[in-house]
Amino acid sequence: MTFFRVAVATLISVTLASYVHAQDITLTSQDGKVEVTGNLLSFDGEFYRVDTQFGELTVDGSGVTCEGPACPNLTDFVAEVRFSGSSVMAEKVLPALIVGFAQQEGMSATPQRLDSGAFTYELHQTGRNAPLGRFYFAPNNTGSGFADLIADETDIVMALREIRPSEQEAAQTAGLGDLANARRSRVIALDALVPIVARENPARQISPAELVRVFSGEIQNWSELGGPDAPVSLHLPDAGSGLAQGVEDRLLAPAQSTLAEGIVRHTRSSDLVRAVADDPFAIGIASHAEVGPARGLPLTGGCGHALTATRQSIKTEDYPLTSPMFLYLPEIRLPRIARQFLAYSQSAEAQMAIRDAGFVDQEPETMRIGLQGDRLANAVVSGGAEVGLEELQRMIDTLRPQSRLSLSFRFEAGSSRPDAQSRSNIRQLAHALETGAIDARKLTFVGFSDGDGAASSNARIALLRAKTVRNAVLSAVETAIPDSVEIAVDAFGEAMPMACDDTDWGRKVNRRVEVWVQ
Repeated sequence: MTFFRVAVATLISVTLASYVHAQDITLTSQDGKVEVTGNLLSFDGEFYRVDTQFGELTVDGSGVTCEGPACPNLTDFVAEVRFSGSSVMAEKVLPALIVGFAQQEGMSATPQRLDSGAFTYELHQTGRNAPLGRFYFAPNNTGSGFADLIADETDIVMALREIRPSEQEAAQTAGLGDLANARRSRVIALDALVPIVARENPARQISPAELVRVFSGEIQNWSELGGPDAPVSLHLPDAGSGLAQGVEDRLLAPAQSTLAEGIVRHTRSSDLVRAVADDPFAIGIASHAEVGPARGLPLTGGCGHALTATRQSIKTEDYPLTSPMFLYLPEIRLPRIARQFLAYSQSAEAQMAIRDAGFVDQEPETMRIGLQGDRLANAVVSGGAEVGLEELQRMIDTLRPQSRLSLSFRFEAGSSRPDAQSRSNIRQLAHALETGAIDARKLTFVGFSDGDGAASSNARIALLRAKTVRNAVLSAVETAIPDSVEIAVDAFGEAMPMACDDTDWGRKVNRRVEVWVQ
């Protein structure tokens, strides 16, 4: 026991000594009564984060003076933020947002290439020599972005997919908290995984099941898809890219399949699209924004419904392979200019910049029921056998005077939890209600289900989902909604399917909550 006490005492003395040698700043309160000494971990222009013998402390810089070799220059302080991950986001989406943000704030945004292939954007304000902020970008792929965050080599991850469980666990082990928490990520733009072929390829559509069989190597000849007797050439982005990992996570993994050998990989998505466009026997999966000279194939099911990737179907998540673009954020407080930029990224002006860059924005839009002929045709042709004419008539009578909002809500597989895009839509709709951006007298959350099970049970489940989403949106509203806006819920169960119920993905597409406004 004596040895144990001596060992502990020795450890404490060594630890304290290490702090003595590592102390490089001292923060003193204005009245001189409080003093904090330790290692400066970061300064965001407002707050010091200091590693002291009592642990990490965050100190408001306005109430203290700083002494020591690590004290920042308060006069020409430059806020620096590091981004790592998806090259598409780094090179196309984020620059468009930075330029728009700078224009709105009366600043200039100056790009500069670095030797490593990385680049920076400096934000300058007239009359100030030093930049206000410097954003570093390391364009690589989604997997590398998460690895950089875990290694403390970046602040924000640019991701074309949700974080994987293994990455989430590694982040928690590294002390980064729960990156799966809704507050740790935000969707800044929308995209989709689109199967592409050359324009002269005879294929006109493909089912997700066939897509899995093609990329797993089970189908190797176009004749098995009703085409010519020719081998299928497969093309995908590099293995670490978010798009390629999205193919594995969303197509292959649910079918318990793995990618075939011999797939041609491409570092640049534009090279992938060009290679497929030049080869009549090739097939690839590309970003909706970069289909270019190739031709996208609609996804179909056994009942004949075909879903094409369009701006509208991606916004509403009616297209099953939508691919939100995420920013994963640190747990620590970001500099003010970074927080202002993130707030701007959700604004109407930012959505227009995203649209101009060729990607799908999240700005809510409305669609009258008369413009949704395919959906109504599906309701008549494929509605569940137990859905009678009376229920179809009730649905049309209810929805005809209203317009569908482009924000829809779907759920994770086997769960009542909204999926990633839907969680973002909850925040979007709450913000729109707070700011009065949606000028409506009535807002109706309408639940729909798949056709698996009794129609009466499906109608009850659909109504429960509609109430769940309504409650989530209202909980996210931080200010009062005008009394003039009526909030209602309704449900039509399996009455208006979006896809065939013969596959898991089709049933997932059909299980949804839509928002209709009047």
